[in-house]
Amino acid sequence: MTDVQASDAAAEPSAKTSRLHIPIQLRWGDLDAFNHVNNTSMLKLLEEARVRAFWRAGPGEEAPSTAVLDSGIEEGILTLIARQEIEYLAPVPYQRRPLEVQMWFGKLGGSSVEVCYEVHNDPASESRQLYARSTAIIVLVDAGTGRPTRLTQEMRDVWEPFTGPSIEYAHR
Repeated sequence: MTDVQASDAAAEPSAKTSRLHIPIQLRWGDLDAFNHVNNTSMLKLLEEARVRAFWRAGPGEEAPSTAVLDSGIEEGILTLIARQEIEYLAPVPYQRRPLEVQMWFGKLGGSSVEVCYEVHNDPASESRQLYARSTAIIVLVDAGTGRPTRLTQEMRDVWEPFTGPSIEYAHR
């Protein structure tokens, strides 16, 4: 099964989880001198999962049913990160199997969404490990005016099944 097929198959909501399951392959360059995924690399991995989950696929590519965004200056809509928070729970060592990024929406607002993430090791692993949790507030912006633009009904229809509780962080 390819990554796209795996993410497409896992993009169907279930009564139990209502989460997307997006496999993301680590690259050797994601590691730092301490032999684990660098904190800034983790944000890039979350970005990759977000793009695979929500942006329409190119010609000849497959994407999950949640991939409804045509984002970019030429499309007229930009997606901007207004806020991002991440809690690192365990170091991520290099591994050949892909990480599993579980994603859901904590909130669908007027022109913004709260995307929640949990980064786990591969589901086929003998024991499960939760490495990190994160939240990103993403605002849709009109590329011409720079002003927020409302979520479309299509976005709401396909994203609503993937809503759940927001992440509550253990602030220390």
